[in-house]
Amino acid sequence: MSHPSSSFDWDDLTFHEHSERLDDNQRWSTWDSIERLCRGPEPWPDWLVTRAAIDSDLGVLKTGKEADVSLLERTSLDDPGESCLLAAKRYRATSHRLFRRDDGYTEGRRIRNSRDTRAMARGSGHGRAVEAGLWATAEWEALKRLFLAGVPVPYPVQVDGSEILMEYIADGEAAAPRLHQTRPSPAELDALFEQLRGALCTMAGLGLVHGDLSPYNTLATGVGSGFPRLVVIDVPQLTDLYANPNAESFLHRDCANMAAWFTARGHTIDAEDLFAEVISQAW
Repeated sequence: MSHPSSSFDWDDLTFHEHSERLDDNQRWSTWDSIERLCRGPEPWPDWLVTRAAIDSDLGVLKTGKEADVSLLERTSLDDPGESCLLAAKRYRATSHRLFRRDDGYTEGRRIRNSRDTRAMARGSGHGRAVEAGLWATAEWEALKRLFLAGVPVPYPVQVDGSEILMEYIADGEAAAPRLHQTRPSPAELDALFEQLRGALCTMAGLGLVHGDLSPYNTLATGVGSGFPRLVVIDVPQLTDLYANPNAESFLHRDCANMAAWFTARGHTIDAEDLFAEVISQAW
């Protein structure tokens, strides 16, 4: 998949002149204006543009019930040759189907603002916007925690309201495929499973459960090269093993989902053995 370049005319204009000439799919980067805690863990990766920049929306990568993911190109205003691609996950606030499964995941979470709590209970427009922001914040915090622990997740770049910008995971010139779309060799299956097991055990060691893990929300790069890489995505429902009474059942389901996929591809995995190994890391 090729990525269209920005049509912005890069010349020696002032900031205000730049702003006036932005296309409909472009905006001024908010990196400098957001709070420091809304930026990704330091040290920031070398590939990330952190100076004044223009963000250009290159189109939708994925649509979902709760959020859509688009591809962004961030280009430095000082050096048009310096750019990076980002995935922008935007939680929707208007869909009545938002977060239809959230009750089991959110046990133990607290909302301090009573006005927001009442608005969410009424299902008002403000309440749905609050809920979208809460889930974006939950995924942001989960991505940071997992990234810092060495779990293979996209690098979290920044959060701003109900939008998260994160590392764009590519596979050559295309977006990385979902695991279920790949056909790894036996050796690659073994390598991918070892990465999965490591991720599950690391999360359990932190007292965390993905809660919705499947071949549809894991990415795989390098399949066919002999050096595959597994990347875990979609973590807003990350669950505390100790605080949430549903967490163990969620973990068991995660293990069963992944074991079934690997087994169907010829790499037999016993779901109960995997669950036992992973849960043992938490106690």
